[in-house]
Amino acid sequence: MAGLNVSIAFFSLVVGLCQALRWLSKWLLSPGAYTCLARELAGSLQLCMSCLELRMLVEIGLWGGGFGPDVVLTLFFLLFAVHGASFDGASANPTVSLQEFLLLESSLATAVAKLLAESMGTGLGWALTKLYWSWELTQLHFIQNLIASECSSSIHTSLHHAAFVEGACSFLFHLVLLRLQKSHPVYRVPTLAAVATFLTYTAGPSTGAFFNPALATAATFHCSGNSFWDYVQVYWLGPLAGMLAALLLYQGNIPRLFQRNLLYSQKSKYRIPRARVTAQVEGDKPQKKRKGEKNTTKPHA
Repeated sequence: MAGLNVSIAFFSLVVGLCQALRWLSKWLLSPGAYTCLARELAGSLQLCMSCLELRMLVEIGLWGGGFGPDVVLTLFFLLFAVHGASFDGASANPTVSLQEFLLLESSLATAVAKLLAESMGTGLGWALTKLYWSWELTQLHFIQNLIASECSSSIHTSLHHAAFVEGACSFLFHLVLLRLQKSHPVYRVPTLAAVATFLTYTAGPSTGAFFNPALATAATFHCSGNSFWDYVQVYWLGPLAGMLAALLLYQGNIPRLFQRNLLYSQKSKYRIPRARVTAQVEGDKPQKKRKGEKNTTKPHA
């Protein structure tokens, strides 16, 4: 269990350093630059380093560390909950940033800046994690260094099925995210962590269950077994299609592309009662009597 303790210490150090980076950038940068760049970069860096270490525990820890998948899944849930609580509103996921753009919640410039920051964060996270593994602090890291140059693809099924799996994971994740986007973090964070853990448990053996294009690029695009375009189809187009399907199902439309609701009718919640119209006297036309009403007009003398 010594290797697991070192990994837990690594997770704590990564979260602490990224939190310090958020505090420092919030103090030094303008709110716009912090929101678009620094916050997303810190979140992507934190997510990438944590997930790469977790992936190493999944691949090696089961037989090299002597602990089962329940330990890794528990760590995944706790880490995802910590990420959700500490990200300060960052998504660290390109499909979420694109979803915000399609919902008219951010401009094109903001969306592009977020995508660049997420790419930089995952790239930096991959480089720093590789450096950390090179120190070989545990036997697990020593084994990881031996097999790092010959890593294999995370796609263990047919290409079309893999793209469908990643798309389905993205669809469910974004659907829950849309449903809980205005909920209190006390409810939203553990629910999203539970959903992500469930998706990892069910879809992990087939594709790795990344449903995050930036994270998948850093974790598996350099591995042999599939071509670059195979990875693009599974880990970029699959999650993108899942996000669009979730947005269309939840909203009925995609506000950035078209306003017409294709799935749900736009009926008013309130019924407007019909007004009782009575004829008014116009010129020499007498007022029409209602049925059953007595004539109260006095005769002229």
